[in-house]
Amino acid sequence: MKWSFPAYVALLMSALATSAASEAQAAEFKAVGANPAILYNAPSERGRKIFIAPRGMPVEIILTQNGWSKVRDVAGDLAWIDASVLTSKRNVIVTSANIKLHTTAEENAVVVATIDKGVLLELLAPPAAGWVKLKHKDGPSGFAKTVEVWGE
Repeated sequence: MKWSFPAYVALLMSALATSAASEAQAAEFKAVGANPAILYNAPSERGRKIFIAPRGMPVEIILTQNGWSKVRDVAGDLAWIDASVLTSKRNVIVTSANIKLHTTAEENAVVVATIDKGVLLELLAPPAAGWVKLKHKDGPSGFAKTVEVWGE
């Protein structure tokens, strides 16, 4: 079969669009379960132990194979973790200094709490319109800007 230049370009563009669509999937996040967990440099307990993840720590799932998940942490570091120690309960880490939790998803809403950078918060609802609903372990809940947290 002889290909014309426009047909070749159309086929190439179609293939690129399909590839881009598959790469545009939403990130999958989970959290370390009730107990701290060991992160390894390889998908095996024989791998080098590189970090102990505290309970509740959010991680982005990059790949899962043979009972192991390759994960990215808030710093962008990659490691392997036994997939069975992860939970679907969602948490986020505050990445900006002194973020404000608001009663509603509006900049001028009443502030119910100010949260320090590095604090772990529970995700109560998925992000919407640049805001996310969160809860602090000591009680306060409210809305914060999605750009101020990681793990959503």
